[in-house]
Order: sequence, then structure tokens, then C-alpha cells
Amino acid sequence: MEMHIQPVINGVWMAVAVVWAATAMVAKKNQRTENSDARIGHLVTIAIAFSLLFASWARTGPLAWQVIPEDPVLGIAGLALTAAGGALAIWARVKLGGNWSAIVAIKEGHTLVRSGPYAAVRHPIYAGFLLAMLGTALSVGEVCGFLAVIVAFAAFLAKARSEEYFLSAQFGEQYLDYRRHVKTLIPYIL
Repeated sequence: MEMHIQPVINGVWMAVAVVWAATAMVAKKNQRTENSDARIGHLVTIAIAFSLLFASWARTGPLAWQVIPEDPVLGIAGLALTAAGGALAIWARVKLGGNWSAIVAIKEGHTLVRSGPYAAVRHPIYAGFLLAMLGTALSVGEVCGFLAVIVAFAAFLAKARSEEYFLSAQFGEQYLDYRRHVKTLIPYIL
């Protein structure tokens, strides 16, 4: 990868982290949450995925094998995907407002958000993170990056299923109707 692209990609991820930290302060109080075992499982799996994507220890042995050739065009494409994914995740996070939670939870006064990116997919924050991770993996081109995307996909899908259980219990037929009309992570596909 061109060396000047990686700092820009890191900057995109830092911007996402800053928005995450800033908007966490407006979250509503939890009314009901997942159990601690499930919470720990989600956190550990996501930590593994992000470690594979960013940690220097992940760039050793077979994990460091270059599977995508270093190419400035691919680096720029990776940057574009990372930026688009980061923007989607931020948009979804802002649209969710006080309903957002790092853990699977129903908030006090929880509302069902179906507009903005939630009109295209039910879990646009996860979709955005996956797109950004795919872009970062493409720009790096190593096995560890693509493995990170696979691990994150499995983790986000599992967490989405837990959230769907909570949301179905909270909103009943209204949520089931939403599920019938809007895909989980990829518009019109999945």
C-alpha cells in the first residue's frame, strides 16, 4: 500500500472514534440489557477483529501474506470504502440518537428508528463498520485484514440477532413488519 494512504485511513477511524465518544453522552438510560456472558462474547470477538485489522502482531506469518497486490488505485479504493463506511456508521449513530447502546439493550423511552440509513438496512452501524473494515483490508492487502472482516461479520451478525430479539419483544408487530421490508446488513440482499 502507498504509505501516504494509511495515515488518512487511520484518520478516518480516529474521526469515527471521536464521534463515538462524543455521542455516547446522549444515550438514554438502559431499561433492559443482555446478560454479561453475551456482552463479553460480543466485545471479545470485536476486539479480535479490530486487532487483526490494526495490531502489528497480526502482521506476522501467514496473517501477513499479501493477497492483494500493492497498487495505488486499490489503495485509493480502500480509502474510499473506509471513508464511506465510516460516514455510514456515523450517520446511523447520529440518527439513532439516545437509543444507541454499546451493548444489546432497550432504553427508557426507546423508539423504533426506520428513517435515514435505517430505511435501507436494519443495522447500518454494523454495515458501515464492515464496509470501512473491508476498505482498510483492501488497502493493506494482507490476510489479517480480510480475516478481520470475516470475524467482524460473524460478530455483528450474532449481535444483530440478539438486538432483533430485544426489539421484537419491545415493538412486536411493528418491528416484525420492519424486518419483512428491510434487510439486515446489505440492502436487498442480506
